[in-house]
Amino acid sequence: MIIKTLIKKQMLCVLMACLLAACASQVAPVNGKRLPDQKDGSSLGHLMKSDIDRLADVEMRENTLSLRLLMTKLYKRNPAELKKSTSGTVDEMVGWVFEGDHKWNFEMLNGVKETDAIYLAFKPDYKGDRVLAFVAGLQTMMIKARGGKTEFFLTDSVDPQSVYNSARNVEIAAWKLSNTRDEAGKLYFQTNEMNGKEQNLSFEREIGRMAGRIDLYALTLSEKSQRGLTRFTQGVATALFLPI
Repeated sequence: MIIKTLIKKQMLCVLMACLLAACASQVAPVNGKRLPDQKDGSSLGHLMKSDIDRLADVEMRENTLSLRLLMTKLYKRNPAELKKSTSGTVDEMVGWVFEGDHKWNFEMLNGVKETDAIYLAFKPDYKGDRVLAFVAGLQTMMIKARGGKTEFFLTDSVDPQSVYNSARNVEIAAWKLSNTRDEAGKLYFQTNEMNGKEQNLSFEREIGRMAGRIDLYALTLSEKSQRGLTRFTQGVATALFLPI
């Protein structure tokens, strides 16, 4: 029993090391800025965190950084959406969305959050900022799956199934982003570029990284809590978002 416990702890350490290394090598700063790095490990706050809490902090922080990057790219590829929200720059809009004092309640979205906001981004009759709806939906969906938190401590409890479901929802959202069209057959979002033989699939790669980080956290959380995950097999083209 003791040996099995030690093996589990070693596996967790290895998984955390892999995640940290992957995040450091794959995710570039957005507009020359990164979200704040983790605080000193000797700080009082970190004394109240387990290894799994620190893993959760890293996963949430890096996926938020990925969403900032996606939002920046989406606005640059779809400038008409930016004009629906502001006359300012892309950087100003992205900074306000992720750092503003709005608690993720946006008047343009009528207070809609999570998967409802993602659905809104693809509704034919929606006249608002679809980029805002898509990104705000993903971010609030990930937060809800983690019990409404963005920082984690020993006293927190997170349902691994909700986290796992959020990874599947990210995959479904990615498919919608690249494939859903309006009544005229036009994509709602311009994303990946395909010029002759050259393809720029940066959107798909970034969202794939997000889903991978979430899966790693869900599997680690499931192992620690000894709660099995219910895995779903469904095609993203016809799939509905999973409950969180």
